[in-house]
Amino acid sequence: MANGSVMKGIGAAALVLACAAQQQRELQHSQEAATVTAVRRGQFELGCPTATGQVLSSTMLEPVGWGGIERAEYTIGVSGCGKQTTYVVVCPENASGCVATGARNNAPTPQ
Repeated sequence: MANGSVMKGIGAAALVLACAAQQQRELQHSQEAATVTAVRRGQFELGCPTATGQVLSSTMLEPVGWGGIERAEYTIGVSGCGKQTTYVVVCPENASGCVATGARNNAPTPQ
């Protein structure tokens, strides 16, 4: 009986690892689209066509309701021309139609 419990535990651990690996692949897949979305918005709002972005954090969001789609959420810092801001970008699992929400801050960068 104990052997069966060990096998169930190993199976559960393998499932958790497989899910984590899938989430990591999805985060990597959508990261470029999320960064482009944040940088374009930042370039416009900062009035700086040379602004660049950096991913500060990322996570997968659970589907809303049964049968919903997973979404990747990124916090992306955008800076350039002596200014910086931070956006939260959400991308559906297929990485099309990412949306950058309002800036978290809009502080000048120390010179």
